[in-house]
Amino acid sequence: MQLMGAGAIGLALLASSCGKKKEEAESQGGAAAGGEPAAEAVLKFSAIPDVDTTGQSEKYKPMADYIAKAMGIKVEFVPAIDYGASVEKFHNADIQVAWFGGVTGVQAREGVSGARAIIAGVEDLAFKSYFIANGSTGLIESDTFPKEIADLTFTFGSSGSTSGCVMPVHFIMEASGKTPDAFFTKKPFGFSGAHDKTALQVQEGTFQAGVMNYTNYDQMVADGTIDPAKCVKIWETPAYADYNFTVHPELEKMFGEGFIDKLQTALAACEDEAALKALGRTKLVKVDNDTFAGIASVMEKVKFE
Repeated sequence: MQLMGAGAIGLALLASSCGKKKEEAESQGGAAAGGEPAAEAVLKFSAIPDVDTTGQSEKYKPMADYIAKAMGIKVEFVPAIDYGASVEKFHNADIQVAWFGGVTGVQAREGVSGARAIIAGVEDLAFKSYFIANGSTGLIESDTFPKEIADLTFTFGSSGSTSGCVMPVHFIMEASGKTPDAFFTKKPFGFSGAHDKTALQVQEGTFQAGVMNYTNYDQMVADGTIDPAKCVKIWETPAYADYNFTVHPELEKMFGEGFIDKLQTALAACEDEAALKALGRTKLVKVDNDTFAGIASVMEKVKFE
């Protein structure tokens, strides 16, 4: 996989996310007369697998349970094998609510007319990435972009990750005036597939440097999964908007008109510690599609092929 030249640079919208929207999600059941949900209607919820792809259902069960209780409906968590699969499931209405990253949220909404970003974590309004390096490189934390990484082996996370690839590519381009393919002298650069894998690969020396989201790095340091002396944070990016709950307009057919607004209000009011912990967030806040206009703009110039 190679980054193309200016005007077509960076991260491609995932090819697998181009599935056609189902006009009717009959298997979900429809809203009964008077706007009441049919007895068999089940809200299907998913999330991008941004860390260890196993155990997703167990991880997100507290949030699924919270939505079910708050809305008085049945909720089922549907795992996704990768970022592209989660977007494709949304396009096909196989899931109606998803915890997306900034990029996958834009991709999902672009493929479904009427899809809405409704909720983000308070942390997501000022999200950031950490560039990291193996301790043997001698690199230390700096306030300026670490151009020394150009001569190191380097890994991104998933190619569809906002904080593990798209925004880092944007900052590399801003700092160097080059695409990653031109910037890095050691090729090929890698794609670990997940933030935790990036940290572990850098700590182990599989790659000398990499980039990942700040919440996963901080948590892995806190729980002892990585040693900050061996996996060193060397630069913190400027802030940008990232993760969000995006919802499919099919919900209004399934559970009645106004359901999405009610779901947004219920999520914004969430004080369930287990549910918030499932997302790694302390508080949820209301957002809309415009919140992520900056990400959409970056995606116009950062494309993979």
